[in-house]
Amino acid sequence: MSERLQPGDTAPAFTLPDADGKQVSLADHQGRKVIVYFYPAALTPGCTKQACDFTDNLDFLAGHGYDVIGISPDKPEKLAKFREKEDLKVTLLGDPDKQVLESYGAFGEKKLYGKTVTGVIRSTVVIDEDGKVERALYNVKATGHVAKIIKDLGL
Repeated sequence: MSERLQPGDTAPAFTLPDADGKQVSLADHQGRKVIVYFYPAALTPGCTKQACDFTDNLDFLAGHGYDVIGISPDKPEKLAKFREKEDLKVTLLGDPDKQVLESYGAFGEKKLYGKTVTGVIRSTVVIDEDGKVERALYNVKATGHVAKIIKDLGL
């Protein structure tokens, strides 16, 4: 079971492939705030809703200095299909080895339909301009989550 991040922790560095196979690093966003959200799988109903919500609010968040990155265990090819099918503008990164998911505490035991399973824990981590964790939210709901983040951040 991976450790959950706490406010004030240094966000774990990462470099992962995006939907086009291009390497994207957290360091590429230094000096900007970053909302990194972790979701179980591209092209599934809840994950689609969440990705569309982030896309719909991307300009608003960017206007307040936030970049948004979605990370799942999917391969770049599946992320590209997801992006095209849903017309997503959010940066989607693939973590098939689940190392970044684990380093962020977003992979481990969770309850699914009353059973304990091991998998991606739907999570969101807000990182400040200096690479420190501002907020770490775990077991979030796909629906209404983006609105809640905007409200919680006071935007």
